[in-house]
Amino acid sequence: MIINQEELFTKTLEALEEKANEQNMFNKFLELNPKEWKKLKITFSKFNRSKQFGKTIPLPKPEVALRKEIRIWLTKQ
Repeated sequence: MIINQEELFTKTLEALEEKANEQNMFNKFLELNPKEWKKLKITFSKFNRSKQFGKTIPLPKPEVALRKEIRIWLTKQ
């Protein structure tokens, strides 16, 4: 969902002073990339409003989705 995710995560990791873990990366990402975070939340909000009543498509909340992406990216490092 995030454009240039690899690049943004790399910059976030470089900006961290402490040991990289999911929580530290998440907090620093929000601090460094407020526009990307806002886009992610807006996309989620639009999707939820566009669903038809009775039809559910499971979409994780933005916090959960971002943490999952960070966790996956950290395991690859």
